[in-house]
Amino acid sequence: MLLRHAYGSALRRARLRRGMTLRQLSQASSVSVPYLSEIERGRKEASSEILATVCAVLGLSVHDLLRETARELSLTAAPVLDLSARRDDLLLERRAETDVDARDVLLLVA
Repeated sequence: MLLRHAYGSALRRARLRRGMTLRQLSQASSVSVPYLSEIERGRKEASSEILATVCAVLGLSVHDLLRETARELSLTAAPVLDLSARRDDLLLERRAETDVDARDVLLLVA
């Protein structure tokens, strides 16, 4: 999931919890309805200024939005392969193949 999808979903939920329509949010924030719709659907990247303005109208802090976004991302994130337990074995295997520096081995650690 892209970041813009996660914060767009969080903004839509916040707007709906407050019983606001896109038109009402648009009028209060001076951001066009089509642009707000694109943000909520994750099709547009909103600037930090627009996010701050929309959050203020919705009674959210940007911090609250980012926390909600992080929560959503954590629920949909793909698992990360933890190779730390096999690090030494991987380094030895890699060196045996091409005699390269240990910096050439990529480790993905959660």
